[in-house]
Amino acid sequence: MSAVANPATVAECLRVGAGFSQGDRNWIAEQFATLDARLAGFHADATELEVSVKDREARGQKVTLECWIAGRQKIVTTSAEEDLHDALNDVRDDLRRRLNDAKTRQEPRNNKRLRDTGLPDAGLPETELDDTDADTGSEAPRADAETA
Repeated sequence: MSAVANPATVAECLRVGAGFSQGDRNWIAEQFATLDARLAGFHADATELEVSVKDREARGQKVTLECWIAGRQKIVTTSAEEDLHDALNDVRDDLRRRLNDAKTRQEPRNNKRLRDTGLPDAGLPETELDDTDADTGSEAPRADAETA
């Protein structure tokens, strides 16, 4: 993959939504810092992250992390963990997994497992693929032929 002139980072792309204040932004950016390596392959101008929480510190809180990258589908991850720190880690890890999955789907040429998959008989020599007997040159009897 070619180097990006202005790589995306969490600190540059993160917005805080409902349930968080701007004072929480730095703390959340620190929690999400491990995403920087994954986001570095995308341009900062074309990448946005938004984190929000519904019913913060309540029993049924829900943390949502949305990611927009130009040319790709929006990725939304959610967590219903009761502890806010655990919920943030949960959405961060889920986003990292989904970014990896999206990259694999979009760029299979860089995925050795997908690239090496071929036809089941692609490795067999031609003599094993035809119906002639190599010793006599005659056609081998077919098991499905009707007997007269």
